[in-house]
Amino acid sequence: MSQSLYSGNCVELKSIEGTEFHELSINLKKESVNKFNAETLRELEEAISKIPASLKGLLVSSGKETFLAGADITEFLEHFKKPEAELRTWIGNGQKLFSKLEDLNAPTVCIISGFALGGGLEFALACDFRIATPGTKIGAPETKLGIIPGWGCTVRLPRLIGIDPAIEWIAGGNQYDANDALKVGVIDGIVQAADLRSAGLSLLSQCAAGTMKWKQRKIEKQAPITLNTTERTMALNISKAGVFMVAGKNYPAPFAAIEAIEKSLDSGREEAMLNEATQFAKMAKTTQAAALVGTFLGDQAVKKKAKGAKALAKEIKQAAVLGAGIMGGGIAYQSAVSKIPILMKDIRPEALGHGMKEAATLLDKQVQRGKATPLSMADTLSKISPTLKQEDLKTANYIIEAVTENEKVKISVLKEVEDTVGPDTIIASNTSTISITHLANSLKRPEKFCGMHFFNPVPKMPLVEIIRGAKSSPETIATAVQYALSMGKTPIVVNDCPGFLVNRVLFAYFTAFNQLVKEGVDFVRIDQVMEKWGWPMGPAFLLDVVGVDTANHASEVMAKGFPDRMPLHADDSVALLYKANRFGQKNGKGFYSYSLDAKGKPKKEVLPEIYSLLGQDGKTFNTTVSDEDIVSRLMLPFVFESARCLNEKIVDEAYELDLAMLTGLGFPPFRGGPMRYAQAIGAGSLIEKGQLFAKKYGPLYEVTSGIEGVLKNV
Repeated sequence: MSQSLYSGNCVELKSIEGTEFHELSINLKKESVNKFNAETLRELEEAISKIPASLKGLLVSSGKETFLAGADITEFLEHFKKPEAELRTWIGNGQKLFSKLEDLNAPTVCIISGFALGGGLEFALACDFRIATPGTKIGAPETKLGIIPGWGCTVRLPRLIGIDPAIEWIAGGNQYDANDALKVGVIDGIVQAADLRSAGLSLLSQCAAGTMKWKQRKIEKQAPITLNTTERTMALNISKAGVFMVAGKNYPAPFAAIEAIEKSLDSGREEAMLNEATQFAKMAKTTQAAALVGTFLGDQAVKKKAKGAKALAKEIKQAAVLGAGIMGGGIAYQSAVSKIPILMKDIRPEALGHGMKEAATLLDKQVQRGKATPLSMADTLSKISPTLKQEDLKTANYIIEAVTENEKVKISVLKEVEDTVGPDTIIASNTSTISITHLANSLKRPEKFCGMHFFNPVPKMPLVEIIRGAKSSPETIATAVQYALSMGKTPIVVNDCPGFLVNRVLFAYFTAFNQLVKEGVDFVRIDQVMEKWGWPMGPAFLLDVVGVDTANHASEVMAKGFPDRMPLHADDSVALLYKANRFGQKNGKGFYSYSLDAKGKPKKEVLPEIYSLLGQDGKTFNTTVSDEDIVSRLMLPFVFESARCLNEKIVDEAYELDLAMLTGLGFPPFRGGPMRYAQAIGAGSLIEKGQLFAKKYGPLYEVTSGIEGVLKNV
């Protein structure tokens, strides 16, 4: 009969009946997943202290179907406020705890299922051997949070699998499946879930019998790494160059991880652990860590909020999308991939053909990448049913209208479809600017109507704005949210206003851009400055991608809604390009002129004609505006309009607003979103510069009322 030596809320230690071994099990009884929070670490230390000196072997396991998700990130930000010295002590205590497990005078085998991430991987690495189930995800994702592993991963992993693969795992921050982990030596075997426990005990028996060199494993993980100078230099230089290509200068954590490894090559375990703790504490104090951890927590909060309304949502048995254009085709593809059958309705057979071809192309790419099979591709395509018949829509209980962005056309289509479908069918409009409340005024059942604004290209862009009209019912909004979640999207619920949330803020930014161009600042330089600041593309390039015709229409909507801050002028750059039929990438000429490169991708160049159109000579530009001022001129309106949206409850929480800008616009992740960026600058500096610019450049720069209070809630 097994004997319990320690039993807490999170950790249990017991002897294993019928064997000479003991089992250390992690099982957070109040949580759905195992994670290292303060209570778990305290209990783990108490349990390890209860392990008898006569230990013959220890099986490390999970009391849940999955192993360990890592450290409890919700506790991170409070720790990050501590001075570096205190952070080193805090992280060092965790290192010492895991080293106690490693130093047991008996073999230890860790059995893993589900996932072992971050601290979960580090805990497993402190054991002598690891066995996992197929499909288990293993990795060190800390650099994606702006920090580095802190509980021994930079020490143990290079000594276990070698410098090159260890740097790839740690600096890259990716998850790997069990097969990849086995290939490089992170785990020692893969067995089916039903056999996992018996395989772990069998391995312990082999260790006890002396057929497995468990003592050698302990020694190797604690010794210096033996490499000659050439091997060392090549490994480190190649790794640093590769990391820079991916991470760039705005993400210091991957380089800090490499530095921790590099400094510890000739060190024993204790000195190496100190190097790791030093780099961890340094990274934890960076603005990037605060931003990336904050974003992760915001994403978790949004998903939790969305799932909280699940009980109100209707089950979508058959969806439909009206319009087989770029957006409609993308929505149909995304629904089918999510296993929700969808009708794709259009009035033109050629449009339906194009929509199906686009879906097939997207799926074929998944097959080529090994993420789908021809059989699964065919199954997904079968879930998209193209149709020209209005009456076919009667079978759908959720319909997304995705026709052209024209108010009269949308109203006509919406009224017709409402008359076709049953009274319980929910209808959503994929509009980017037109008021949902206004569109609903033309409908008989406005409570069954809402906005569902996807971003282009639909398969790649995570955000979906769910727009609540004045009469949209809670059931309607909850169903839209669940549909977006089922598609793998990030749904943010916003209230109705011109431009909703994302476009309202974006067009404040575009208005500032127009002002700078009118003042004679080169749009190419503006793009370069903003891309250097962190945007994936500058405002001129972004306008070309969005479509100058689309932007011109949206500018008209915004001017009606916010005439003081976002007025429409005939000599605005967007208006001038629109009149000249320069619509951006869609017709090959906008701010830039486009041609296809050898791979068939758009290649941009600047032709002299664009400067003539903008009233410039293309040679003499306004250089009195500094790069710093370009950033301020563009980002202050972005921040102030974001804060107004919070004040007006267009969106409920600052973390939702930040996440919307990150996932919908590509706001630089290392800055954490506009409100976290504003918080880093400070209300005082924002107010001072805003007041100065408002006097020079007008209402667009007026400071948002109560911005100090807004930033306190970030």
